[in-house]
Amino acid sequence: MKRLLIADDDAGMRAALEARFQRRGWQVDVAVNGTEALAKFREGLHSLVITDVRMPGHDGFELMREVQTSSARTAVILLTAYGCVPDAVEAMRNGACDYLVKPVCFEKLELAVEQVLRRAEEFGKDTEALIGHSLLWEQALDRARQAAATDADVLIEAESGTGKELIARLIHRLSHRKAGPFVALNCSAFPESLLESELFGHARGAFTGAVAARPGKFEMASGGTLLLDEVGEMPLALQPKLLRALQEREFDRLGSNQTVHVDIRVIATSNRPLEAAVGEGRFRADLFYRLNVIPISLPPLRDRAGDIPELAEYFAGLYAAPRNPGTNTRFSRELLARLEEHTWPGNVRELGNFVRRAVALSRGGEIGVEAFEHGKSGYGKSLPERVLALPQPHSAEWKPGLSLGEMERQLFAMTLESTGGNRARTAELLGVSLRTVRNKVREFGLPPRNNYRNDLANNSNKEQTCP
Repeated sequence: MKRLLIADDDAGMRAALEARFQRRGWQVDVAVNGTEALAKFREGLHSLVITDVRMPGHDGFELMREVQTSSARTAVILLTAYGCVPDAVEAMRNGACDYLVKPVCFEKLELAVEQVLRRAEEFGKDTEALIGHSLLWEQALDRARQAAATDADVLIEAESGTGKELIARLIHRLSHRKAGPFVALNCSAFPESLLESELFGHARGAFTGAVAARPGKFEMASGGTLLLDEVGEMPLALQPKLLRALQEREFDRLGSNQTVHVDIRVIATSNRPLEAAVGEGRFRADLFYRLNVIPISLPPLRDRAGDIPELAEYFAGLYAAPRNPGTNTRFSRELLARLEEHTWPGNVRELGNFVRRAVALSRGGEIGVEAFEHGKSGYGKSLPERVLALPQPHSAEWKPGLSLGEMERQLFAMTLESTGGNRARTAELLGVSLRTVRNKVREFGLPPRNNYRNDLANNSNKEQTCP
């Protein structure tokens, strides 16, 4: 049964609303002021709150803020006998789902209820993949819902792997722009000479190789949403043009004097605080203020450890294919406790990859703490600990006077041996790039990956038989 909370100091209005909604099959709780309403709200889960604005004690705005803090999925409708534009603006800006003036037309109120509940249902469906019920996460989702109801630009600041793009896509899906395109651009993926063209497009002949005119991401996103991922990595020289495009919603293609007008919402993300980048002189202050209209901060996974079991179960179901032997697996209590204790520097992305590996390597049944050892992943260990845990070299002993070059050769050799010649895994363990591993293999004359173990074993045997 749907549950409604009515808060109004007018006894006649309370009684009329209660009777009306009870006839519609609602379970109705009533309160004479905001303080009583807040206490009743905390006792039960209400899908809708209808509250008067002017009440003794907590007023309707204060009640609305408390409700939104506690539950991102509860809709709020404000009523007042003192309707005015400033009150309406404040109500909608602070997240009210609707705002009606007394005397209330019950038919209009019921229509408003249907609309806000439908929006709440759509919001719930769109957030199914955004697992978690911690307070910080619920507050972030609620801010995303508020942002979606406006056309303002949004800045999402959070660590890598926390779900910044998921939140950006959620805002787009919940907005009136959802029928338009969602276009994403990673600002750190292009050099400065190409980034301007990716953003604003170019005219034919604008540079060598520009054999035809090409629209940029701003034009492609017109009518929808443009995501500027890792905007803090944008070169300083390009930031003034981005600022003008944000302010005027117009720009010139590279190599063209023809102004292009667009209708877009911009969502920017950064894995580092942009305000700090402003202080360091790496990011323009005016551009930061222009992007930071609606700020959203996503908590790292270590600050929402209570969500980890639910996230792990979600990923287990997601990655358990019908023919995967890990389909019917479950996590042991010890493993879940270990997951909650881990710091997860890669956040939700790292947790998802861990669960995917654990399910893939599971033989069915319960997955225990041994999942942390799958593939010698080194979770919870620093790089020095992982290196010390590698097997000892076969060709020579570690001893004083051994040259740095020989130590480096042996370190690469033993790490490659431990990974079966897997160069990508070797690069990960040693904290170097894959290119560095390839170069060292050639430099030290190490065996190729396809017969690494055999060649290394043969070399070891030859050394042992030499007089």
